[in-house]
Amino acid sequence: MKDQLFATMQRIGRAFMLPIAILPVAGLFLGIGGSFTNETMLKNFGLLGAMGPGTIPNAIFQVMNAAGGIVFSNLPIIFAIAVALAMARQNKAVAALSGAIGFFVMHASIGAVMTIRYGSEALAACRAANSAGGAMPAGCLPAGSYADVVGIPSLQMGVFGGIIVGLGVAALHNRFHNIQLPQVLSFFGGERFVPIISAITYLIVGIAMAFLWPYVQMGINQLGALVRSSGYGGTLIYGIIERSLIPFGLHHVFYLPFWQTSVGGTLDVCGKSIQGAQNIFFAQLGCPTVTHFDVEATRFMAGKFPFMIFGLPGAALAMYQAAAPKNKKVAGSLLLSAALTAMLTGITEPLEFTFLFVAPMLYVIHAILAGISFMLMHILNVGVGMTFSGGLIDLTLFGILQGPSKTNWYWIPIVGVFYFFIYYFLFKFMIAKFNLKTPGREEDEDEIKLYGRSDVDAKTGRNTSVGSSSAGDAGASGSANQNIDKDTLLAARVVKGLGGAGNITDVDNCITRLRTEVKDSSLVDEQLLKATGAAGVMSSGRGVQVIYGPRVTAVANAVHQFLEHPVDVDLDGSGDVAAAEAPTAAAVAADRHVATIVRAPLSGEVIPMSEVEDKAFADGLVGPGVAIRPSSTTVESPCDGTVMLLFPTKHAVGIKTDTGVELLIHIGLDTVKLNGEGFEAHVETGQIVEQGQPLISFDPERIEAAGYRLTTPVVVTNAATVGQPEVVAGDHVKAGNGLLVIP
Repeated sequence: MKDQLFATMQRIGRAFMLPIAILPVAGLFLGIGGSFTNETMLKNFGLLGAMGPGTIPNAIFQVMNAAGGIVFSNLPIIFAIAVALAMARQNKAVAALSGAIGFFVMHASIGAVMTIRYGSEALAACRAANSAGGAMPAGCLPAGSYADVVGIPSLQMGVFGGIIVGLGVAALHNRFHNIQLPQVLSFFGGERFVPIISAITYLIVGIAMAFLWPYVQMGINQLGALVRSSGYGGTLIYGIIERSLIPFGLHHVFYLPFWQTSVGGTLDVCGKSIQGAQNIFFAQLGCPTVTHFDVEATRFMAGKFPFMIFGLPGAALAMYQAAAPKNKKVAGSLLLSAALTAMLTGITEPLEFTFLFVAPMLYVIHAILAGISFMLMHILNVGVGMTFSGGLIDLTLFGILQGPSKTNWYWIPIVGVFYFFIYYFLFKFMIAKFNLKTPGREEDEDEIKLYGRSDVDAKTGRNTSVGSSSAGDAGASGSANQNIDKDTLLAARVVKGLGGAGNITDVDNCITRLRTEVKDSSLVDEQLLKATGAAGVMSSGRGVQVIYGPRVTAVANAVHQFLEHPVDVDLDGSGDVAAAEAPTAAAVAADRHVATIVRAPLSGEVIPMSEVEDKAFADGLVGPGVAIRPSSTTVESPCDGTVMLLFPTKHAVGIKTDTGVELLIHIGLDTVKLNGEGFEAHVETGQIVEQGQPLISFDPERIEAAGYRLTTPVVVTNAATVGQPEVVAGDHVKAGNGLLVIP
């Protein structure tokens, strides 16, 4: 239960990263647009004549300001769509559409119930008073309770509303995306059922929320009041917890309520009630009457700047100084790169995970210093906000350019200088005192890199068989991989390290980590994953995180590409096959044991033969194989071979491969009863075909309208002679990708 909860929280945190990823761009638009349309700033820098009102640059910056503002104004629906998209396991586009539908239906239902309950005139009066920011009339909900959500009069649910919809729709989608309805309703089955059930569900949820959410909102407001009343001590605790959750990947789940809901405060900005620390900051950024950014909001953000821009580079310098003389050049280049990354962008994990895995006590000290940094920025009234990081880019846009009178940004470098020396001397002392094995510290070190748990294991003799990632790419693959690019080799190693393609149920990434979910965590090979260049691997239940740093996006793309288009990669000299090019007849003649690769004749969802809704196929009476619920409409030849049989009704075709494997592709179930209606054949019996050549086209809507399922079995009819097939495809497959292997 504990592991499952942790894995679920990791998935939720990963889902939050998708909508959060747009915030830096929106923040840049707001920061640049707000700064260069602020007349006070333009006067201070002597730019009023060139960029003041009426000039072309001013018009451009106004557009940028509006473009950034619209994102922050509509974060709830962005979260609803993005969370549903990220949490869905398959058919993600359907989940995203259903998320939008559920969001609209829920808020429309809330608005309708509120109108019926209170009356249109009384409700209008409450909303008008809420918008004006004055005293609320008798019988109204507290100020800030009402909102227009994408133009729909509703309650102020903030991003919580979007998250409620996104998580719920994802659960409905994962449960019902392949549902089979009775024949009379079969048109509405499968993925079409998801938006239907989402609309019905959130109609009910909307009705319930109209009565329940005001009480939930009062509880959230009370929690926010408690946080704000906690003063500097509360800010200290917030900073320590936020940094402590980084290794577990749960920090997004922790800080999001502070940044995006009333837990982080509620403030009237330019006549509008704004909830959430980050929302308050960016609303003030676009409000010309604000004289100082609200520190009660920025207390949850400004503390990152001193330790990210100054503190961690001090730690990097300490690790450089601790390196052996002959290793200083290599260690210095690595640490300088990581320090600059932290300073400029606020991406700190390459440094943090180095000393986290080498000496956890250093990370404990780091978390405490981070908390103190948050508290000091609160005490010093620093009003600098951010998008998602605490680097120089955000400091320049949201601090320096806004002016010292609005931000007190000058305290950041003042405190930062002290933090640089504190980190430097403290880390240098700890490294020397406890002989911590930071990069390049040992004279005989063969390879110097930012440390992870794999390096510690290697030095204690537990990883002696695993070389560096560069060596592995060049050597272990052998001659079998001469024509395979480095990205594919890397992806193949990652997939194998995760237990193989069949063990992986979900792959995604955040800024620095490959976040995956597997069927069986015992199959995960941490040493192999670390040999790919990962700084560390963290497993909890079915959730596995592999830390790669800023290059993780490239790794994730390579893994996705490999899973969608698997190729033959020999990782250990044993001929390990993920999926390969179909063998030629000459190769078979030379070696009778070469596997026959059967390609997918259709794109679609892969289902076990035992789950086919036809007893003859499900019980294996026709033969072993696998079935596809198609998303394409043309059956392609799965191999080079000969058409053995084309049924007169054109609903099935038999192929014999050049290696002697006999295949039957049966389009739909009971479709023989259609007598060829909805099918068009492109080949004839006895014809020689090539892999990928069109065999039969079909009209799925016509077949489903007639009440027949499209499930298409692909069967090996002579398995007793050639051997049992093994499924190599994942949950979904594209036409032409590997589907079956017959050893």
